[in-house]
Amino acid sequence: MLLTRLPAGRLADPAPGLAAGAWAFPLVGLLPGAVLWAVLAGALALGLAPMGAALLGLGAAALLTGGLHHDGLADCADGLGGGRDRAHALEIMRDSRIGTYGVLALVFAIGLGAAALAQIGAGLGLAQALLIGVASRMAMLGAMWALPPARDDGLGQQVRGVAPGALLPGALLLAGLALWTGAGSLWVLALMAASGALLARRAQRRLGGQTGDVLGAVQLASETAGWVALAALLALG
Repeated sequence: MLLTRLPAGRLADPAPGLAAGAWAFPLVGLLPGAVLWAVLAGALALGLAPMGAALLGLGAAALLTGGLHHDGLADCADGLGGGRDRAHALEIMRDSRIGTYGVLALVFAIGLGAAALAQIGAGLGLAQALLIGVASRMAMLGAMWALPPARDDGLGQQVRGVAPGALLPGALLLAGLALWTGAGSLWVLALMAASGALLARRAQRRLGGQTGDVLGAVQLASETAGWVALAALLALG
């Protein structure tokens, strides 16, 4: 319900908190990963240029999520880049308008992701697309668990109290996908984890914790790092 635009029924009243369903966040990554792979492969099979196919694949995945993580990245970049202090940064991140830092972050994220996917092209396997979809949302779940909420309200507060056991289903799924994709996936996962951790650390120092925007930014930043790492891995042989 939260991470995609797909109809998923209704919750019983009273609805459980988001922290109760956080364990499933990495599993949701299977959906955009599969959609991206299918659209990319289909576009290439129809003769579309690799860059066009890559943009279509990324666009289809963004449509599935409603641009949720892109919105988070833009807001987070504006706040971290333009805020005078913690309070001002959080105020900027609540503003629905997008600023220069947000635009630049989106341009670089989409541009780097598309360039990497265009380079990978038909070499992208379904298992690799699923791996990156799951791992990027595992990074988001890790940030939820490791960082306190930066505000007393909002999405970051709603996911407070994620238990360590919530990491287990995603970790098991990720381990299975890593075995499926081979030893090279460890390099991809390492770069994804590093990018997510660096952004989370920056949010901790600048904001005092995580918000919904920070979580979205962690997901998209780690996903983009995954495409870049996979492109480099395939290029090296």
